[in-house]
Amino acid sequence: MVETRGVLLPAYVVADESASMGPYYQDLSGGLAALCNGLRAEPMIAAKVRLAILGFSEDVQLRQGLSDMRMVDRLPQLAVRGATNYGAAFADLLQRIPYDVRMLKNDGYKVHRPVVFFLSDGQPTDGQHWHGPHRMLVDRNAAPFAPNIIACGIGSARADTMLQVATRREFAFVAVPSADIGRAIAEFFHALTASLVASGRAMADGNPTLVINRPDQFRLAIDEI
Repeated sequence: MVETRGVLLPAYVVADESASMGPYYQDLSGGLAALCNGLRAEPMIAAKVRLAILGFSEDVQLRQGLSDMRMVDRLPQLAVRGATNYGAAFADLLQRIPYDVRMLKNDGYKVHRPVVFFLSDGQPTDGQHWHGPHRMLVDRNAAPFAPNIIACGIGSARADTMLQVATRREFAFVAVPSADIGRAIAEFFHALTASLVASGRAMADGNPTLVINRPDQFRLAIDEI
């Protein structure tokens, strides 16, 4: 029997790059840098996580493929462009996640259910068309690698939409109305980092649990409707 090299948690950050995020580009860049540096500061935990960064607008751009952050010396860069096509994001993940998981398994790892951290500041510009790829993505009967999705809305993103994106009600958050959007973005990345560190620590302790921290300046979306 081939010995398993370890157990990994694939994590995907899917960040809205639409034009309305333009005023907050520096906040996005700073938050992303804090996430990457936070994982590097916890090498034993980072060993349990593989991180990918995707930016979406009309289409999806891969800003960083699934990576061991201990081995990455260049920070990924987001951009600001176009509209807010949710369907593009979910269609991309529908193809990307199974491929990535198979690659990890072929390398001798066991793989926990992937987790997606989704951040948007607006409503989908593709109407209801995103529901199809999203439904296929999260269908655990049809897709064995269906991810957990944590959805965080800021700006004009609505609570009911985040509840539709997230795979569990307690995984859907919206910024409080009084929140400064730049600060809310920073808190999203801070909570994301803490969640991955806590989840990685649980895996290292032999008690694999997905830990999700609510970002400051956010509340549960279910409390908004």
